[in-house]
Amino acid sequence: MRRGGSLGSKAILLLADGSLFEGTAFGKSGTASGELCFNTGMTGYQEIYTDPSYFGQILINTHSHIGNYGIMNSDNESRRAMISGLVVRNFSSSFSRHGADGSLQDFLVQHGVPGISIPDTRKLVRHIRSKGAMNGIISSEESDPRNLEKQLRQCPDMTGLELASLVSAGQPYFAGKPDSPFKVAALDFGIKSNILRCLADAGCYVRVFPAKTSFQEMETFLPDGYFLSNGPGDPSAMDYAVGTTRQILNADKPLFGICLGHQVLCLANGISTSKMHFGHRGINHPVKNLDTGLSEITSQNHGFAASLVDAESAKDVAVTHINLNDGSLEGIRMKSRKAFSVQFHPEANPGPHDSRYLFRQFISMMEGEKAASVMVM
Repeated sequence: MRRGGSLGSKAILLLADGSLFEGTAFGKSGTASGELCFNTGMTGYQEIYTDPSYFGQILINTHSHIGNYGIMNSDNESRRAMISGLVVRNFSSSFSRHGADGSLQDFLVQHGVPGISIPDTRKLVRHIRSKGAMNGIISSEESDPRNLEKQLRQCPDMTGLELASLVSAGQPYFAGKPDSPFKVAALDFGIKSNILRCLADAGCYVRVFPAKTSFQEMETFLPDGYFLSNGPGDPSAMDYAVGTTRQILNADKPLFGICLGHQVLCLANGISTSKMHFGHRGINHPVKNLDTGLSEITSQNHGFAASLVDAESAKDVAVTHINLNDGSLEGIRMKSRKAFSVQFHPEANPGPHDSRYLFRQFISMMEGEKAASVMVM
């Protein structure tokens, strides 16, 4: 165990409603707070922990064994772990995978993430499903719940919290090959590495811009299309992104959004967003494609959602995807603009590849735009 670890000592998890769970510590020794959320995926824990959409949250893994295949540096979805804390049932500090770069324990210590192993994660998840998402605090250094309660009161609610600019790149950077047939300007609200890989594989040379970059600055790249990324926080607190998106739409440039990017496109079309009871996080969520009538198994990670009622009544919007579990909005397409978005993650890392066609759809949109430009000339 690396210095600074807490493996095997006592730990406490306190919820905002006063519920207390005792367990065994792992990861970094210390205290961490944030909104509690749970992910139902059975694999891909490292990709989940490094997904910027989880920034500042305490994650509960519902799968019973975590850490047993270690970590590989190439599996990171960003430059560091984004979760503030971790809750599991059975934590494994040893691992068995050929080529692994190390243990999950060392990874969590390195990235400053404290964790707690409790006997019954099912009870905790059922509590959140019943009571709704709430803040919590983990500690392996403070045993008095009263002191932890005082610290927990300082933890902000997710509603109204703008976090995208905190995880966004500080400076523009490139992904893909410069001689690719299409140039894409991506607004980074917390973009996952596999989204960039999927865009590059589809034939895009991507310039990734910080979240608050102006439309005018991105236009200097002369992109064939624009991309709005995933990310953390409340989309209704992102007026800057909504304004930029409206400028892209007014220019009638091809536009594709995923997750938070979907919510921003919805807001730009007058569709409201709201906090979900406990969110969607996992790799097996069924979504119906209303264009094809087929069901897709999707990867999801969001705690906010755009209003289906608003989308159905919006004059310039067609609903394209619906969640089959709860009927929530999962995708839209604009009728008078070359713009579409989905709430789920077609890049799915981890998860199924049912929805990878959306990247080809974006390419087709840019191809059509290029062909039209040639005809005009």
